[in-house]
Amino acid sequence: MDDGLGLGIRTLVFFLLFLLLMLLALSVRILREYERGVVFQLGRFWAVKGPGLILLIPVLQQMVRVDLRTIVLDVPKQDVISRDNVSVKVNAVLYFRVIDPERAIIQVANFMEATSQLAQTTLRSVLGKHELDDMLAERERLNIDIQQVLDAQTDAWGIKVANVEIKHVDLDESMVRAIARQAEAERERRAKVIHAEGELQASEKLMQAANVLARQQGAMQLRYLQTLGTLASDKSTTIVFPLPLEMLGGLLERARDSPSAG
Repeated sequence: MDDGLGLGIRTLVFFLLFLLLMLLALSVRILREYERGVVFQLGRFWAVKGPGLILLIPVLQQMVRVDLRTIVLDVPKQDVISRDNVSVKVNAVLYFRVIDPERAIIQVANFMEATSQLAQTTLRSVLGKHELDDMLAERERLNIDIQQVLDAQTDAWGIKVANVEIKHVDLDESMVRAIARQAEAERERRAKVIHAEGELQASEKLMQAANVLARQQGAMQLRYLQTLGTLASDKSTTIVFPLPLEMLGGLLERARDSPSAG
């Protein structure tokens, strides 16, 4: 009789110890440094706990883990029609983190999905206000515009959008060929402009040189002789050149003025 009673007591004690261990295991939570726990008591928000060891009252309290690290979200390709009616496919990458765990859990059902959908619609909306040239050449400014719009809208969810980067702007082959032709025409235009500017500068220098030669007596003859010396350095070349009238006039005047002429 006593042995049966003692066995029953020991069984009850073992059962109570086992139940206590189970309750303790259910009540203990360990949160890492980058984690926070949003605790609800009987369905109502109670507190934000962590990091470290957290004790919960089983059944009465529940906890939702929230990661505070920066999350990298890939925004899938979106069909965007630019302001100049060009259809392109654009994808981007989004960097954000939770700064208020309470609002991230209470204000939105799934903050990851909500942020992803909002990023897709914002990408189409913001880029649709710009022309194709802006998408290709002004990505830094567009990244800032998208980031500011997203950050303002996700603030109510306790989310901070740190950065947005447009990864690719895909064009169809016809548009790529059109852009290539446009770039080639632009290069030809610049080459012609540079050539025309060079011709203008050369003509101005030639005009200045002509004015200097005209003001100095004998300068033209000296320049003429220098040119002849340059040409004569090539012995394999036969040169036929006219004698300038200025030089003939000078020789005739000297002949008339000489005493032997009288």
